[in-house]
Amino acid sequence: MNDHAPDRVDPELGRGRAPNIRDVARLAGVSYQTVSRVLNDHPSIRDSTRDRVLEVIAETGYRPNPAARALVTSRSRTIGVLTSQSFQYGPATSIAAIEIAARDAGYRLSVTSIATTDVTSIRAALDYLMSQSVEALVVIAPQQRVLEVIAEIAPDVPYVTLQTADIADGHGMSADQTLGARLATRHLIELGHTEIMHISGPQDWIEAEARMQGYLDELNAADLRTRAPILGDWSAHFGYYAGLELLRFRDFSAVFASNDQMALGFMHACRELELRIPEDISLVGFDDIPESAHFAPPLTTVRQNFDEIGRRAVALLLAELRGGAPDHDLVVPELIVRQSTAPPPESMRN
Repeated sequence: MNDHAPDRVDPELGRGRAPNIRDVARLAGVSYQTVSRVLNDHPSIRDSTRDRVLEVIAETGYRPNPAARALVTSRSRTIGVLTSQSFQYGPATSIAAIEIAARDAGYRLSVTSIATTDVTSIRAALDYLMSQSVEALVVIAPQQRVLEVIAEIAPDVPYVTLQTADIADGHGMSADQTLGARLATRHLIELGHTEIMHISGPQDWIEAEARMQGYLDELNAADLRTRAPILGDWSAHFGYYAGLELLRFRDFSAVFASNDQMALGFMHACRELELRIPEDISLVGFDDIPESAHFAPPLTTVRQNFDEIGRRAVALLLAELRGGAPDHDLVVPELIVRQSTAPPPESMRN
């Protein structure tokens, strides 16, 4: 090691005091401005100096203070996350992936939630994040109203909206929701089903609209009768009661539910009415939540890679921050075939 480097940690740091940037500078034999440049990856620093400073940082356990760094560099190294549904599997998984990708790039997250989609709530959440001096923003609130308000406010930082199918505005990042719905519907058609119901998500949700459109497009492409989708609320509770109502008539042989939770509720209704899945009715969900492989029977569903969506969102924002060209390509979904689908019963075959 260079002569300027310490042979051991300075004894002054063993008195219960956390090391600071000046301690690192003294032990590395450089100025504190040089340490700051190393921390901010300044190109003018020689490799030998950078290595010496990084070794001292590792030996002392020094951790830069984000607030102090923001004052010196005018950068907070913070990405804001605005969410309306962080408790659900998909958004929670994406947030975890965003946090890891951001940390690997030297950023941290500031996350806030909105309880309602009214303008006041959305503006208050955005004001909070902007008060943290966020450098970029991820919006995980795919209700049409939220995106309209965000577009009106037009944040003066790069931002990306997750789980939105419309990327024409240059801000969306999503799995291809329409393609996923087409894959689900096509799978049922290829098994021989001609009467297929759709339990949709809420009307205001962009991803619900995209999945509904995919279902209708695939039926039209196969020249099959289209039925008015049932507008749901994403919950197993709704799937259960929708199932009880739909199964009073039983003029269909398959159901495409817009998420796995509503599919679970529909399964409950079938059991209560002593109908078998897939012998009497086939069922496909959407999302591939971890529990779907353990439903009874295991659920055929559409997998959208929430981890990849989160990683791509961070990559998109970092590209914008660095003046590059963001990549808005949609993540391709995958049909996961399990045991909840089969050819229709003889009585429903043409």
